[in-house]
Amino acid sequence: MNFADIERDGEIVIVGNAALREALKHHFGFDEFRPLQAEIVGDVLAGRDVFALLPTGGGKSMCFQLPALLGSGLTVVISPLIALMKDQVDALTTAGIPATFLNSSLTPDAVRARLRGLHAGTYRLLYVAPERLALPGFAAELEGWNVARFAVDEAHCISEWGHDFRPEYRRIAELRERFPSLPFIALTATATDRVRDDIIERLALRDPRVYVASFNRPNLTYRVTHKVRAVESLVAWLRARPLDAGIVYAQSRASAETLAAKLAKNGISALPYHAGLAADVRVRNQEKFLRDDVRVICATVAFGMGIDKSNVRFVVHYDVPKNVEGYYQETGRAGRDGLPAECLLYFSHGDVNKYESFIAEKADPRERTVARAQLEKMTRYAYANGCRRRELLAYFGETWRLENCGSCDNCLEPRPVRDATVAAQKMLSCIYRIRERDGGEFGITHIIDILLGTYNEKIERWRHHELSTFGIGGELGRSAWRALADELMRLELIVVDAARYNVAALTLAGRRALIERSPIVIREAPPAPVKASKSKAAGPADEHDPGLFEVLRALRRELADERNVPAYVIFPDNVLRAMVRDRPATLSQLRAISGVGDKKLADFGTRFVAAIAAAQSEELMRIARS
Repeated sequence: MNFADIERDGEIVIVGNAALREALKHHFGFDEFRPLQAEIVGDVLAGRDVFALLPTGGGKSMCFQLPALLGSGLTVVISPLIALMKDQVDALTTAGIPATFLNSSLTPDAVRARLRGLHAGTYRLLYVAPERLALPGFAAELEGWNVARFAVDEAHCISEWGHDFRPEYRRIAELRERFPSLPFIALTATATDRVRDDIIERLALRDPRVYVASFNRPNLTYRVTHKVRAVESLVAWLRARPLDAGIVYAQSRASAETLAAKLAKNGISALPYHAGLAADVRVRNQEKFLRDDVRVICATVAFGMGIDKSNVRFVVHYDVPKNVEGYYQETGRAGRDGLPAECLLYFSHGDVNKYESFIAEKADPRERTVARAQLEKMTRYAYANGCRRRELLAYFGETWRLENCGSCDNCLEPRPVRDATVAAQKMLSCIYRIRERDGGEFGITHIIDILLGTYNEKIERWRHHELSTFGIGGELGRSAWRALADELMRLELIVVDAARYNVAALTLAGRRALIERSPIVIREAPPAPVKASKSKAAGPADEHDPGLFEVLRALRRELADERNVPAYVIFPDNVLRAMVRDRPATLSQLRAISGVGDKKLADFGTRFVAAIAAAQSEELMRIARS
């Protein structure tokens, strides 16, 4: 192929022109590059070190996959997740691209066969885990495989300032010493400026080209709701989306298993996924999710999914994430195909308190400080009264200039405010009087028990039934008082100290509000989320013919089963929808659809064109009969 050479900063580099776009179409079926992809590919082909920060679903993999096909030699991709390696290699192989992986999931015979292929120069891409770099003799073997470049995926794992630091990633720097002339590409979807600088330093990138794309995911809708009767709420929410697949993140392994069991009991196909499961069970559950045999996977946030499933239509956080980076990355697993997807967070201060307790147990004071700062920012996001998209982007240093994003709960359905001065004064007064009388402090649950006039052992032991605030809060139920406490925390009138058993105390502002009887205005609690999003991200409710779409989904599933790969590896949902919209009658018309490459056209095109023709014929006959 002929590439157009242009001059930039005094150097000749290769950039994408018509020939480069034709290679993109030929191998992957895409008509155009996503933002920054062409520039990154050009620099990679020119042998430059590159740092690329692209959002999840922004096409990071293309930045090293296309150069691997157009340049010479082997591209070694270092990835932390075995499941992600298999997904990407399956997709590349289906597209006719010679790729393989080496990791602990392979049998000795399979490893030997792949090593023979590597020595013979069969593959263009090799995926490995960072742990393999430490194996005796592996670096020496790399020297015999004509390595052209190294790509470090999930590069934030090398930084202790990142949300997912992995010590084994530090071994990657040794490759720079052993292969000083080879270029390195560092890619991540989540990194603050501090983490970005740390990645560049740790990998010893030399005068790297730095690319930072927008963090905005316009097809995602963000919602936060109070965690009240959460299982019941989640079941209703999932039942309102009977055809959608997604991920539900839970705080602990036990919670993931319990939640999966409760969903299954309510008729929703769900399975757990966490590091504590036996390896064969974990692999089987993941495969069922990837192949659409089960539509909900309940996973721990700590382990992470590491999947490339493009048709994830929702991500639910059943528990509060520990930090914004993790939350952003996890929500980014929804809507990778560019179609609308929903992100729902169940928030309770009880979850925050649990994390605060874990943080208090950390031995390293510096770790405690960092973890508390991260959790505080996550809590601020959950409490936000303004645009959530603006909050998210601001965290990563990006400005969102629109007043209304049209695709978060606060923009779509601004909650009304109301005067809660009387009830708030009762709660503030109760907290104040306990401290004044007993010199001690108690948790929010105990404060609510006093306000509701609840007799229990703790109330009687502390003689809190004698307080003037005992029983004065009967006008509100327990959940309403809990919601009011959350609002008072958001307004920074009260604070809960996890380091001292989650006791509640008045802040200086809270004392002032109590003494001066200042008006206190709060937001109404959000309604329980059930209906599918009507955001700008969602677009029209259903632009495609659902009957034909299901026909094509069934064919895709059949082809995927024949090849023993996930369905989205054949074609993602957005390609099927384009087929429904355009109804191609010939192979050339099918090739014109973005996402249909030449290998897939040759392997699957005739069957899809035939299925579309048969469905149209049946539709015409039905119309004629009517």
